[in-house]
Amino acid sequence: MASSKGLEGIVAGNTSLSLVEGEIGRLSYRGYSIRELAEKATYEEVVYLLWQGELPTPEQLAEFNARSVAERAVPEGVIEVLRLLAPDAAPMDALRTGASALGSLLPKAQGTTIEGALALTARIPTILAAYHRLRQGQAPLAPRSDLGHAANYLYMLTGNEPTAAQAYAIDRYFILLADHGFNASTFTGRIVASTLSDMCSAVVAAIGALKGPLHGGAPSEVLKMLNAIGSKENAEPWIGSALAHGERLMGFGHRVYKAEDPRADVLRDLASHVARRERFEFFETVEREALRLLEEAKPGRRLYTNVEYYSAVVLDAVGLPGDFFTPTFAASRTAGWTAHVLEQMADNRLIRPHAAWVGRGPRTIGEREPVRA
Repeated sequence: MASSKGLEGIVAGNTSLSLVEGEIGRLSYRGYSIRELAEKATYEEVVYLLWQGELPTPEQLAEFNARSVAERAVPEGVIEVLRLLAPDAAPMDALRTGASALGSLLPKAQGTTIEGALALTARIPTILAAYHRLRQGQAPLAPRSDLGHAANYLYMLTGNEPTAAQAYAIDRYFILLADHGFNASTFTGRIVASTLSDMCSAVVAAIGALKGPLHGGAPSEVLKMLNAIGSKENAEPWIGSALAHGERLMGFGHRVYKAEDPRADVLRDLASHVARRERFEFFETVEREALRLLEEAKPGRRLYTNVEYYSAVVLDAVGLPGDFFTPTFAASRTAGWTAHVLEQMADNRLIRPHAAWVGRGPRTIGEREPVRA
């Protein structure tokens, strides 16, 4: 039986949630272009779209927003679990632990229904913000009902109400990262759901998959790279040296996209509005030099700017610490993970692929007395 390493090119199921057209650099949710959604919709509307299949009417949106706000607070037991963690614990580990505790303390977070999806999606930002405050020796902040989902997340993290520009940028970021086909974390969640496990278990498993640097861990690595480059003048020699030594440039190239990642284009525009002018000009210079040198070093490979590059720029500009980039990705993607669980359960079959045998055999131990009790 033929195998495909990394399931490259294998169609593993059906979905009507997001369509990733890598050859032409296009992404859509439920048929809507990601660019149009980022321009004209709110994150709450996109969540509703992913779960329900249609954008909400004004009346439906008002009801959905009210339900979402009512679900933001977490049980005190979750906060107590977070207090037990080391202050230097990785935020993704804290999120995984806090989400698991939530499933134990809030039974509706286990349900494979929209109620279960909402219970998790509304509370993941609260868990993250609470841990960030605790590790700084500060008390967690209660969610605010007058702020949108993403803006409230920034408030709970920092204690400051975000500016209009910050609130707009983080909301767009949440929209752009909400779903992306059968990526590693989403597929992991669907596998768990296919066993008839619960919603929270599927999301906790997805968090574990997202933690890896080959998936959700890349944005913080982009920031490390930019900090190492340091200046516009150093961009060309630093990148040239990195490529000469076979190092990977973070924020460039994608497993699926063979054109520019459509999310990167939107994020670039957002970054130009929220980042300081001199910082943004530095980011643009690094991007320009990286694309030029990548084409010289690897002609025809079609390596373009991906979502991680300007995600790092935007998240840094709105005030997030670098180790919270991937957890914030998770907060956004929870909407997509839960939508995929709902879709999986609507027409479920246990996901159980075959493996190509590459081991030795058949073998025998030979003459030896049987082991006896």
